[in-house]
Order: sequence, then C-alpha cells, then structure tokens
Amino acid sequence: MQINIADSWKNILQPELEKEYFTNLLDFVKAAYQNSVCYPKEKDIFSAFNFCSFEAIKVVIIGQDPYHGVGQANGLCFSVADQVKHPPSLINIFKELATDLQKPIPKSGNLEHWATQGVLLLNATLTVRAHEAGSHQKKGWEQFTDAVISQISEQCDEVVFLLWGGFAKKKGAKINTNKHCVLTSGHPSPLSANRGYWFGNQHFSKANTYLENVGKQQVDW
Repeated sequence: MQINIADSWKNILQPELEKEYFTNLLDFVKAAYQNSVCYPKEKDIFSAFNFCSFEAIKVVIIGQDPYHGVGQANGLCFSVADQVKHPPSLINIFKELATDLQKPIPKSGNLEHWATQGVLLLNATLTVRAHEAGSHQKKGWEQFTDAVISQISEQCDEVVFLLWGGFAKKKGAKINTNKHCVLTSGHPSPLSANRGYWFGNQHFSKANTYLENVGKQQVDW
C-alpha cells in the first residue's frame, strides 16, 4: 500500500513511517480495503496532511474515527464531501460557529477550506470498516497520530488545539501548554451538546483572537 502523504509531513514523520508497527498497520489496512468496504477512499486516507502542510499549521482539531456511512468520510475529521447530508456532530459544529461568529450556517459540510488555511483536521484513527464504528481502532493508527501530535507540540509554536470531548482531551494530554493554546469543551455530538457541554464554547472566535494576538492570520471559518 502506497503512503500518499505530502513531503512536508514525510520529512517530519519518516522515522515513524519506518517503524515495524506502521508497516504492520499498512499491511492490515491494505488487507482490509481488499476484503471489505472501508472509508475513506484509499486515496483520501492521508488527506488531512495533504490539505494542510506541516509549515502551515495554525489550528489542530482532533476527531476519533472517520464517518462509517456511505460517501461520508473524506479524510478530514468532522468533514463530509459536498452534497452529503451534514452528520449530527457537524450540524452542531456549524450551529456553534454561526452563533459564535454571527455567520450563516454553511451549505456544504466539506471542511477543505479550513484545512487549506492551516487547520489540521486529524482523526485518531484514519480508516474504518463500513457501518462499524471503531473497527480499525487499536491497529496502530493511534500510535501514529500520537506521534503526529507530539511532533507538532515539539516543533511548532503557538498552535491552537481544539479538544472536543473526553477522547480528544486524552489524546492531547501531552501537548506543551506553555507554548500552545489548548481549548477544551464537550463533544459536538447530540448526546454531549444537548447536555450543555458544547454550545457556547466560542472556540472559533477564541482561536482567532489567539492567532491575532501572536501575529498569525485568523482562520476564515
């Protein structure tokens, strides 16, 4: 299986890509895609890295699994392709965005325009079997994405990390808070949002305020 990942990331992650666990992970993923329906499309597995170069990172959003419904996952966490119905979590993300920034709710759920501005939309697990949430967990993806987060924490400065929900908070536990901005809240899923843990977090405006204060261009959310 070919690793379709941008050179800016390959240079940073090469030691990780050469480890035995990652070779075993690719063997697992290759077999999974050959023997069952998996998402996202194979060419989109590393899309988060290909739309947002290492040098461009300003914001990191951490998800868990790709969407496992037909045609949903496009390699960016919480994002769906154009014309695809917005999943519940994305609906709540857009509701908070609209309230926070007084903007209309976007018609498209495709978040590529965030990624191209320096927002890394990183799922902890980059692949999933159709209709089986969590089916590719504990195969090596989590170790790989932990390494990604560590490299960003160590080598970058003044990045905003948006950690939504308990899983993301654990995933980001080792981020250096002395040189990065870490914002946490509940998850945008209906279960969490309807309990009052999501709406009103103002993460989009807070992220932009921080970026402006450190001399970086704000994100056009």
